[in-house]
Amino acid sequence: MSHYAIGDIQGCYDELLALLDAIQFDPKKDQLWLVGDLVNRGPKSLETLRFVKGLGNAAISVLGNHDLHLLAVYYGAEKTEHGDTLQDILNTPDAKELIDWLKSRPLLHHDAKLNFLMVHAGVAPQWSLEQAKNYAHEVEAALQGSNITEFLKHMYGNHPDTWQDNLTGWERLRAITNYFTRLRFCNEIGKMDFTHKGDKAPEGFYPWFKLPRLIHQRIVYGHWAALKGEAEAPNVFAIDTGCVWGESLTALRLEDLARFSVPSLQNPS
Repeated sequence: MSHYAIGDIQGCYDELLALLDAIQFDPKKDQLWLVGDLVNRGPKSLETLRFVKGLGNAAISVLGNHDLHLLAVYYGAEKTEHGDTLQDILNTPDAKELIDWLKSRPLLHHDAKLNFLMVHAGVAPQWSLEQAKNYAHEVEAALQGSNITEFLKHMYGNHPDTWQDNLTGWERLRAITNYFTRLRFCNEIGKMDFTHKGDKAPEGFYPWFKLPRLIHQRIVYGHWAALKGEAEAPNVFAIDTGCVWGESLTALRLEDLARFSVPSLQNPS
């Protein structure tokens, strides 16, 4: 059995199939770890969502910011934005079934045997593994609860930008969500910067993985296409290689850290 972590698909369904063919993926014995952002920007979000859902236990996916955006649009908490490619999902007869499946995905997945942790964007530098798990569960409970629409309405925003244990209510859930699904740069106390998306840190900030408390924990993540799959830190593995931006889609075999990539078929303007 092999475990393959795959970077942000974002509706690039044809590239996903090509990558699975390249790694000779067998759903009867192998497992996919998907770092989130299954949907949006690419041309086949609906096909991607249906396919991954259909894999059952052969695929584990954590939620990314674009997946959460789809949930927010579906529940009427947010409107679609320019460049979104979510309408096919919203219009399909099985939309509720797909959304119910998506909102039950975790924010964090950990396998102690493999010694790998998977998140979409990052982990706050002051969190232990157990804290990260517990905080993820708080947001997961909100997504699966009866008050999901209210949570999604309050999910967007850049504040609070620094974690504090005494945060409560929507601010607490928003901060947790931002660390797991939007984090790129932060400082030593975990203050997040949301203005820089490239590979150069603003003054006083660092890539989040340069400051982790979880220094002995192997972490695989996506979200940050500008890094082109290179985190430049031990035990941290970046696998968003910008497929939706015309670059490539990448898989990392967790057992031996071998990488496999297929070229993008997208031609972004």
